[in-house]
Amino acid sequence: MTKARDLMTKEVKYIQEEATIKETLTRMKVERVSSFIVERKDHDDAYGIITRKDIITKVVETGRDLEYTKVKEIMTKPILMVSPGLDIKYVVRLMKMGNIRRAPIFDGKEIVGILSNTDIINALLK
Repeated sequence: MTKARDLMTKEVKYIQEEATIKETLTRMKVERVSSFIVERKDHDDAYGIITRKDIITKVVETGRDLEYTKVKEIMTKPILMVSPGLDIKYVVRLMKMGNIRRAPIFDGKEIVGILSNTDIINALLK
């Protein structure tokens, strides 16, 4: 059976929660990504995530200012994470139940990858 580790993207992109949405969008464009994991304040803090959808629905749609709105104001935190050894069918179920499109892969110590619905679809087409 295919596991989360088999399909995940290993290069995870991070951003600070104090970054502005304008900075975030600029980095998304340059790095060609649709989301960032939000770095924790310390080891006991939870990870967050910010996505293009968050920016559209929580900033653009509501008329907030890109220059002054911070990542921490609109990010999702805490986030659902999955184990690298979790079978893909269970990852899909968790993503569906959580209404999410991507899940960070957490090995118990750190995030080692991220798995998106695009990664799963691309694997089906191989």
